[in-house]
Amino acid sequence: MVQQAEGLKYKRVLVKLSGEALAGERGFGIEPTVVDHITEEIREVAAMGVPLGVVIGGGNIVRGAMASQKGMDRVQADYMGMLATVINALAVQDLLEKKAIETRVMTAIRMEEIAEPYIRRRAMRHMEKGRVVIFAGGTGNPYFSTDTAAVLRAIEIGADVVIKATKVAGVYTADPETDPSAKFISDISLQEVVERELGVMDAPAVSLCRENGLPIIVLNLQEGGAIAAAIRGERVGTLVS
Repeated sequence: MVQQAEGLKYKRVLVKLSGEALAGERGFGIEPTVVDHITEEIREVAAMGVPLGVVIGGGNIVRGAMASQKGMDRVQADYMGMLATVINALAVQDLLEKKAIETRVMTAIRMEEIAEPYIRRRAMRHMEKGRVVIFAGGTGNPYFSTDTAAVLRAIEIGADVVIKATKVAGVYTADPETDPSAKFISDISLQEVVERELGVMDAPAVSLCRENGLPIIVLNLQEGGAIAAAIRGERVGTLVS
């Protein structure tokens, strides 16, 4: 196990990655060069000796809520989305291990041939041994997003912060990709996020953070070293607390 670096603001971290982040410019599937960049960011954090959990969405393959809007049964669609997160987790695990980062994938839906079932104490033990733990399969239940799964796992493993790595610099007053007048917000409360419907995470996830005093940092994954910088306590992205 790597000894933890000194002077870190956050000692245990959960990183939430969107599935779309793995697709790159194509918008669908898995782009190896993008995953390589993501795993470099994770490798940098692991080298700091920070116990690290990762939750990845499945939107680059299938989004349950969107599929249900097209007429598919919502429960069936959500289970398909959970399986998509497992595919993404295995892709990230493969590249991390090629970089000599010991990794475990743990799934909320049992599939022992390819991953361990999620058991909280086992997950924490993996992290104590310096392994990056990728939590896949969402919560294992339909109607709950991977945002909610990320916050739930963060609380369970005693994380100090949830870092949501996105395609934008942080939280804005509107979508910066469609509204050029959108203004960047450096600090905002969890309550205000709900009241202003800013879409940082879905309402159940934000509510869980608020009830448990768990801050969220929203930052741009494309900025090299942004996750490590946030863990050191540098001002990166938006702090939601």
